[in-house]
Amino acid sequence: MRYLPLTRADRASMLETIGAPSVDALYSDVPDGALLSDPVDLPHHLGELQVEREMAKLAAKNIGTVSVPSFLGAGAYSHHVPATVDYIIQRGEFLTAYTPYQPEIAQGTLQYLFEFQTQVASITGMDVANASMWDGATSCAEAVLMACRATRRKKAVLSGGLHPHYREVTETYCQYSDTKVAGRDGHPEKQATANELDDLIDDQTACVVVQYPDVFGRIQDHTKLADACHAKGALLIVVFTEAMAFGAVKSPGSFGADIVCGEGQSIGNNLNYGGPYVGLFATTSKLVRQMPGRLCGETVDQDGKRGFVLTLSTREQHIRREKATSNICTNSGLCSLAFTVHMSLLGEDGYRGVATLNHETACKTADAIDAVAGAEVLNDSFFNEFTVKLSKPAAEVVEALVAKGVLGGVPLSRLYPNRDDLDHYLLVAATETNTDEDIADFASALKEVLA
Repeated sequence: MRYLPLTRADRASMLETIGAPSVDALYSDVPDGALLSDPVDLPHHLGELQVEREMAKLAAKNIGTVSVPSFLGAGAYSHHVPATVDYIIQRGEFLTAYTPYQPEIAQGTLQYLFEFQTQVASITGMDVANASMWDGATSCAEAVLMACRATRRKKAVLSGGLHPHYREVTETYCQYSDTKVAGRDGHPEKQATANELDDLIDDQTACVVVQYPDVFGRIQDHTKLADACHAKGALLIVVFTEAMAFGAVKSPGSFGADIVCGEGQSIGNNLNYGGPYVGLFATTSKLVRQMPGRLCGETVDQDGKRGFVLTLSTREQHIRREKATSNICTNSGLCSLAFTVHMSLLGEDGYRGVATLNHETACKTADAIDAVAGAEVLNDSFFNEFTVKLSKPAAEVVEALVAKGVLGGVPLSRLYPNRDDLDHYLLVAATETNTDEDIADFASALKEVLA
């Protein structure tokens, strides 16, 4: 039963205050094709037991990533999460108010957030990290806005290797901040170069945004790009979708990144049907006061004992309101806790070990696919994800693979629905969860589909 506490007069008053003629007007920016023209075709009411049974029938139609070999990626990755993680995050000590504004009663929450920040700063090679963001895409958008504040410029250059969902979210944010977005379309067969964006960087550029590894799985050292940015007074923002990669590749901080942000789902968090996830965000000490989100710091109490507090709070919305560095005034607390627990269980050696296992598994998968007629692995370099060129449209191939019990990757046409030139390209990810038998099943099924 729906609960509608507002009267018609209440709703009319709110609409008048914001200057909207109707509730429908609030959806004016949503494309017509994304809006339903009629109510959803569902029964108006059923008993609770009947609803549960109906939903169970619908759920049974799904093919889960744990029930068949899965090579899906494109920003969300299937990794093994130890049972200990779930056990710890459900303990009563962590079931407290999400915002630790009163440090005297929130030391546990503040401490794990402090440890989380330390871990994120360590793997990204940056000076300081915040206590998490909503997800990778919004972290990217917030990084661009932060760069604009720090440089007092209004132009962002986005690499063609940036995940298109991250690009779209960033463009949406910039649309309402008068920030100009420039860039080029990416292509898996057009290898990115160190100077591909140099001619777009000028004296009005606030930042250049690159993904590492990029959306096609390629790995590139961005040292020269960082130098080009800094020569023009711009900042280099490095985005990632696979946090496990930093156990095997150079950290962004090592080649001059000013801001590093991305998705932390890979560590401690299962796929969860697309969320909730956890955004990671780190920067240099010089820029810390412009960083969005909350920041936990270490101090000592009146007895000289180690303690933790929220620090630099004057950046936050609850104090500065419209003058705050961001409208984000929360963090993905439970997801960041899961990240912290998993990283603590792994330690540095375990983290590097899982990353190595990911890469080895991906190499085996790439070799098996490359041996199939009609399939060509394009990448010269990759961590655990790479692009394959197929002799048939990738979307059709994926559907045929599903019928054979294999989730064979993500067609680039799904990420780029308006790009006909990418119809034959497939993004494949392999992690430590994929066995030799999974790889063999994938290659065998792909051979049959492409025959």
